[in-house]
Amino acid sequence: MWSYSFEIPILMILGIVLLFYFSRPRIINRRNRVFLAMVVAETLTIIFDVIACAFDNDFTSYHPHLVAAVNTFYFFAFFGRAFIMYLFASAVVKNIPEKKAIVRQLVRVPLYAGLIMSALSSIVGSAKYPYVIFYVDKEGYHAGKLYHFLYAIGFFYIVMALVILYVFWTKLKRRREKYGILLYNLLIFAGLLIRLLLPKYLVMDTFVLMAILVVFLAFMNPEFFIDLRGVAFNRLAFSEQLEEDMGRFRNIPLGVVIHNFYEMRDIYGSAHIEEGLTLIGRFLKQQFQKSTLFYVRNGRFIVLCQPGTDVNEKTKIIAERFAHPWKTKEIELYLTVGFATFEVVQTGFSHEIILTTMLKTLDLVGRTASGEPIAATEINLRQVEKEKMIRQSIETAIEGVGFELFLQPIVDAGTGKVIGAEALSRVRDAEGKIIMPGEFIPVAENSGRINELGELVFDRTCKFIKEHPLKELGIDWINVNLSPAQFIRTDLAELYSNIVNKYGIDPECVHLEITEGTMIDDNFLRKQINAMTGKGFKFVLDDYGTGYSNLERLKKCPFINIKLDMSIVWGFCREPDAILPTMIRAFKHMGFSITAEGVEDKNMQVAMEEIGCDFLQGYLYSKPVPAEEFAKKYAAF
Repeated sequence: MWSYSFEIPILMILGIVLLFYFSRPRIINRRNRVFLAMVVAETLTIIFDVIACAFDNDFTSYHPHLVAAVNTFYFFAFFGRAFIMYLFASAVVKNIPEKKAIVRQLVRVPLYAGLIMSALSSIVGSAKYPYVIFYVDKEGYHAGKLYHFLYAIGFFYIVMALVILYVFWTKLKRRREKYGILLYNLLIFAGLLIRLLLPKYLVMDTFVLMAILVVFLAFMNPEFFIDLRGVAFNRLAFSEQLEEDMGRFRNIPLGVVIHNFYEMRDIYGSAHIEEGLTLIGRFLKQQFQKSTLFYVRNGRFIVLCQPGTDVNEKTKIIAERFAHPWKTKEIELYLTVGFATFEVVQTGFSHEIILTTMLKTLDLVGRTASGEPIAATEINLRQVEKEKMIRQSIETAIEGVGFELFLQPIVDAGTGKVIGAEALSRVRDAEGKIIMPGEFIPVAENSGRINELGELVFDRTCKFIKEHPLKELGIDWINVNLSPAQFIRTDLAELYSNIVNKYGIDPECVHLEITEGTMIDDNFLRKQINAMTGKGFKFVLDDYGTGYSNLERLKKCPFINIKLDMSIVWGFCREPDAILPTMIRAFKHMGFSITAEGVEDKNMQVAMEEIGCDFLQGYLYSKPVPAEEFAKKYAAF
């Protein structure tokens, strides 16, 4: 006799889960569909399990064919549920395993085998032919000799889900997804094991229910995907929807962006802006009733308009509404709006590239006062793709692959001899081509990897000095740039001192260049420079003429040299005046030596020498060259 007293409460709990699930907004994607199939499969499994157990317990009251049919439907549901549990793990990793035809077919073989064997059991199963999953005769229900095949199939799909988890572990960015897949499969495993050991107690469905609850809490909770009090879906939802619809995008995306969002938030306050955004979201939902609305943070909305929507007419209506204030209970918000259109969603670029391009376009709209829509095109996609390639190249460079140290000589203006050099970084892409600093440095700064890159340049420079003593090269020092992001590190003095000590070189051989943009906070500037000079380092002010410094501030900092930005040098050589010579005399009176950057011909050389520059740097003498080439070239001097 089977006990199925556990099953009714489980059905009630499943009903509560579905009620909550359908009561909240949700996006329609594969993960949602598989989850619903999971709940339906479990519901059917329980129903047929209860009915089958009732029929089996009182088999004399029913025709054997009816008893066999009910048990067949139960096993159909059992095998289907096992397969769907695996399918959910595949959906979490964007269905990548299912995209390979051979994997897709092989993983379905156990399901097909289970369904066929279940059907055959009700047709040919008997005491004379027990090699089936079950059979029913005049003495009732019997487990066949292949009954344990259902456990084999159940364990197979658990193993397949765990294989997916193992293969895609590093690609799953959220811990709840990683451990959610692990936990729900371990629960199903425990349920199968208990069913195997205690077949008379229908407790496996309790474990499956716990697995479904884990899936719901870790993946399907609608609160993960909504924003603005349920008015709109969030960025995560948009990302998943975009990836789901790649290659078959039918909707028309329209971006609606609040101009100067951060300034508006500072003016009105975060709480009032949040209320205003909710009002705007409700208005947009009214205008696009059959469309899907997403709020991707920072005052940016994306509407996936239904085909045939007159987008131009809708933008006029929205712009007219923004001509009036958005009134909350406590304040009136005066906001302006811009629009973005996207010609990029049907292209062959990856979901990541398209999403990044769309978000960058929305940011541009937010900074642009024009009311005319800004279109994201294939040109923008290629730029984002290039930036991604550069980020990848920077990552590999930091790991030591594709990075090169270049040196550009600095010449003594009086003697014409090379007296120093500037260290410059070069990064190569996957094809071995050099990416110029103007391209990779902004990307490194935006991605937060400029610290590691700068540290690598300093380390390689110290290593070069160790392997090629500067006296043998006829030079006294090498300049190394410090980015503003590096300069604000509180452990910079200790870090660079440790690198110098590692190679056993004199820190005075390495002059550290900082730009005027670093000189915003006087107190921190002096504190950091004092900490570094205490370790033996010397400082050079780079790119003078492009930032915030003045003579009074320069007096407070122990620079040994000031490098004139090439724009200043070129400007003077085109139109000489008394300003630059006067500045140089003042600098030299304060004890600074002067370097002119960007010297490209003899006339510029003479002009810079005449106004008192001590050192010259530029293509007239040499372009930056690989460090080893520099060593070979100047070793004889």
